[in-house]
Amino acid sequence: MQSAVAQHAHARSRHDPAQGFRLRIGGGSRAAGRARNELGRLREELDGPVLESVRLLVTELVTNSVRHAGAGAVELVVTVGHERVRVEISNPGVPFEPRVREAGRVSESGWGLFLVDRLSDDWGVVDDSGYQRVWFEMARV
Repeated sequence: MQSAVAQHAHARSRHDPAQGFRLRIGGGSRAAGRARNELGRLREELDGPVLESVRLLVTELVTNSVRHAGAGAVELVVTVGHERVRVEISNPGVPFEPRVREAGRVSESGWGLFLVDRLSDDWGVVDDSGYQRVWFEMARV
């Protein structure tokens, strides 16, 4: 895997509508918005509610990468299969223990993994040689 450190300030992406896309974007306050906007490419592949759930979860995970891991760049990989969509967000960083917030807690922030846990069919965190990759999957329908 290549370094997730941004070599370019602007987003670079490769898109194949039948299979999804890979996007590397610089970190910062606009990273989540750029990732979310790129997901619009999937309008033809995903039903509206599924696409909106994917957008929400990508926004949360990219925000976590930038805010908590201090990622200077984030890589987003979306794979659309016949029955499922899989999303991976990766960035350089140290391993972390994923903690899903309890539903009863009152707070305006910290709900990203809670939402991933509730809205996706499956998810996980992988420590891949100095890169943290958070992934989730959900059915296309």
